[in-house]
Amino acid sequence: MTDSTPAPTRDRDLPPSALVLAAANLVPLVGVAAFHWTVFSILLLYWCENVVVGAFNVLRMLVASPKDIAADATKVFLIPFFMFHYGMFTMVHGIFVLELFGPGGNVRPSPAHFVAAVSAAGVWYGVLAIVASHGFSFLHNYIAGGEFRRAALPQLMIQPYARVVVLHVTILIGGFAAKAIGAPVAALVLLIVLKTAIDLRAHLAERNKLGSLSL
Repeated sequence: MTDSTPAPTRDRDLPPSALVLAAANLVPLVGVAAFHWTVFSILLLYWCENVVVGAFNVLRMLVASPKDIAADATKVFLIPFFMFHYGMFTMVHGIFVLELFGPGGNVRPSPAHFVAAVSAAGVWYGVLAIVASHGFSFLHNYIAGGEFRRAALPQLMIQPYARVVVLHVTILIGGFAAKAIGAPVAALVLLIVLKTAIDLRAHLAERNKLGSLSL
């Protein structure tokens, strides 16, 4: 008699990019446990991820639908529009984080001010982990996995908003709650775990939509 139990398929396994994403999301736990990160440190790091997501989305739009003249013509309009609109969205979100959770002072909407805030908070290695995670996904899934051939420009245009809005509304609510109870370590860890779970779910949904989970 042969074993009729079906062998596990790769569709049920987490893609490598999801494992890298989970590892990058562990960095804030180290920050909380070893370097006494605050609610502000964590929210500022997650705001930086918005910038990273936007930058990689511009790259995705640039290389999408190769050899398609109509798509190339559309990119001339859509990419600058996305950069302006998403940039304004991200800047307002950043000012919101600085004003409500930051150390105080005059918040100026300039790149230099945000860089200074990230430097003062000491979250640069968290930012580097985020860049590495999104960079790996871009190369492994989008380029090597062939997602760039299947991705439509209108889809790429709105994709970051769907992910960022849901994620950061949840994070900000959690941030307010953690701050209200004095930001104990347990509350910060719960916030990080919640963010990681939402992030992973969004990442897998994105891979499934672009048809690369089985690769």
